[in-house]
Amino acid sequence: MALKKTDKADIKRRYPLYVELGMVMTLAVLIVAFRLDMSVDDSFDVQLEEQEVVQMEEIQQTQQIEKPPPPPRPPVPVEVPNDEVLDDVELDLDVSLDLDEMVDLPPPPPPAEEEEEEEPEIFVIVEQSPELIGGLAGLQKKIRYPEIAKKAGVEGRVYLQFVVDEQGNVHDPIVTRGIGAGCDEEAIRAILEAKFKPGKQRGKAVKVKMSLPITFKLK
Repeated sequence: MALKKTDKADIKRRYPLYVELGMVMTLAVLIVAFRLDMSVDDSFDVQLEEQEVVQMEEIQQTQQIEKPPPPPRPPVPVEVPNDEVLDDVELDLDVSLDLDEMVDLPPPPPPAEEEEEEEPEIFVIVEQSPELIGGLAGLQKKIRYPEIAKKAGVEGRVYLQFVVDEQGNVHDPIVTRGIGAGCDEEAIRAILEAKFKPGKQRGKAVKVKMSLPITFKLK
């Protein structure tokens, strides 16, 4: 036999009523909350402690003034005894001068002869020109082709000007027209090692200025 709940024990039947009551109470609380005065009292004043202000003073850089050195002390005076009596010296002013008497003075020394060494003259044209020992072909064999000129494919002639002295040695070589890439320096090196038969003027060996081309050509 099944049991039936009474009206007082059946809660589900009263559930909508409880929900409506809860919503009414919630609405009433909200209305009261909105009507309350939530304004802040202006009399409430927050006092903050005054902070100490630190002022930064600019430090002026001092400059050291050099004082001039003190003046030297004056010398201490030394007393000189005045007890000494100087003897009177008699001067004979009656000396007569004999202008007729001639005094023999020694003759002045002769002026020194300055020996000036005359620099030997450098000739450009002579009766017998200097001759390159071994010839130009022998000089070309002494040329070492610079590696830079080889890699760059540099070819041409380097013209040199130099002086051949009385012994056939080369002095003061300069490049009058070069091709660069180390060829000019190599030409000067080769000509300094060269030897000449000296040039002659009136049968005497003299210094001669001459020019010479050196050829650089890749094989």
